[in-house]
Amino acid sequence: TTKEAIKILDRAGATVIELGVPYSDPLADGPTIQAAATRALSKGCPMESVLNMLAEVSPHIKAPIVMFTYFNPIMAMGCENFCKRAVEAGAKGLLVPDLPMEETQLIRPDATAAGLQMVLLATPVTPLERMKKIAELTEGFMYLVSVTGVTGARVSIADNVGTLVKTIKEASNKPVAVGFGISTPEHVKKVVSWGADGVIVGSALVRTLGEAPSPEEGLAAMQALTEDLVSAL
Repeated sequence: TTKEAIKILDRAGATVIELGVPYSDPLADGPTIQAAATRALSKGCPMESVLNMLAEVSPHIKAPIVMFTYFNPIMAMGCENFCKRAVEAGAKGLLVPDLPMEETQLIRPDATAAGLQMVLLATPVTPLERMKKIAELTEGFMYLVSVTGVTGARVSIADNVGTLVKTIKEASNKPVAVGFGISTPEHVKKVVSWGADGVIVGSALVRTLGEAPSPEEGLAAMQALTEDLVSAL
């Protein structure tokens, strides 16, 4: 199902696709993605399986893949080996949510050597000077978390995110993508109106896929939602 989902996201107009690696303690994720990770792990889905699946599907899609994984699975494989394998499988970027900016040096040399771009996160409570440093170090784009909390679809997006986008863009020329809590075309329109270069939607798509009566219906519903979101850009 994940392989088909990636193909559908690509066809529906996703410009970047974030591929999450299931993990037993996903501290940045809310109930929807936690439940998806639990389902995947219960069926046996280690990093090796994710990389093998990515290697099969990546030649057939246009959008670059950014892998989203906590650091422990990377450590278990070995940083150098993981980065090399990820790039060989078709990944272009890497996002490690439990690795603070200072500790990205644990993997950055291996990622750079392999050609894997590291995407860093900033939050609404990140101090301005630290945010500027994150913007300097991130590669590809900067991931701005829209809430102080975990992932998950929300009813509204806080207006202070617009101020944060403006602040980052004044301090850096890196593209800014906003994620966490975005689930509707109205959210997308608002975030784009604030000047964001990208909008990241995760939980809403995972929920649409996971709660459907069958995989086929889930994929169809996910495609419809993706098309609606893309049309709002």
